Amino acid sequence: MNLVLNTMELNVPKRSSTSDDPLDILQYAIASFKNGGATLATLVDIRGGAARALGSHLASAADGSFFGYVSGGCVEAAVASEALLAMEAGRDRTVYFGDGSPFFDVVLPCGGGITIAIHVLRDVDVENLEAVVTAVRERRTAGLSYSPTQEAINSIAPPLRCGWGNGSFETVYRPRTRVVISGQSSEAVALERIAEAARHDVVVLGASGGDLTPSVVDQHTAVVLLHHDLDAEGRTLGMALQSSAFYIGALGSTRTHRSRVERLRHAGFVDGQIDRIKAPIGMFGPTKDSTSLALSILADVAASRLAAYA
Repeated sequence: MNLVLNTMELNVPKRSSTSDDPLDILQYAIASFKNGGATLATLVDIRGGAARALGSHLASAADGSFFGYVSGGCVEAAVASEALLAMEAGRDRTVYFGDGSPFFDVVLPCGGGITIAIHVLRDVDVENLEAVVTAVRERRTAGLSYSPTQEAINSIAPPLRCGWGNGSFETVYRPRTRVVISGQSSEAVALERIAEAARHDVVVLGASGGDLTPSVVDQHTAVVLLHHDLDAEGRTLGMALQSSAFYIGALGSTRTHRSRVERLRHAGFVDGQIDRIKAPIGMFGPTKDSTSLALSILADVAASRLAAYA
């Protein structure tokens, strides 16, 4: 008897990258589609706890490779297997893991349950994904909606947060955190190094600071002032307080900050503006070395950005 196997049956899911950056995942989906077909899986429901946020993506290629996360790593291969079946059938599918799932052999450590919508990409979908990638690269927020009934992805005005609306699942994509560093010291060098390792968009102004124009500072920007002299930070700090930056932090002790506040009030700044300053800067409290301070600052920046979009 001759046995004919579908080529997709020969493909074994395998992870292509450990990145969970949404832009990286969308670019992988686009490239995979152009190279033979792809799906984009989205975390659309959480029951109880979950390792990832709503809207998290996993892209799968026709050769079985996948990129991204919809959980902590325990279900991704299973999602990629379902994606291969979806591509073979040419139809979208929805799968459940954890609580309420038929996959008894796939257990979520958090004890909850998740729902994953797997969409087989088409030409028009890829155009929308490319539009999102372009917008985010240009530091503009973008949005997509996925309709299970229409099996389609459409561009939309960015929603405030990921979730269901009007029968579709809406996803928001925001630019990476930009960290503007004003100052030239061991602290500034350490912060630049670690921020770049974290894949933030880093701008270094140097010892004398610099102009904080709208092209430099937007609502996704953290301004960090690492001067050991209040006179040196003054001009840049004043511009930061009038900008849309979501985070403004300044080096110095509590006593130094009291002097800073007096200067700012004398210059005409009001309490609502002054209260935006995180000083002493950082999340960990006093630190005695540059690396610890840099980590403390970036942890505070991350917490502030998460709170802004909660």
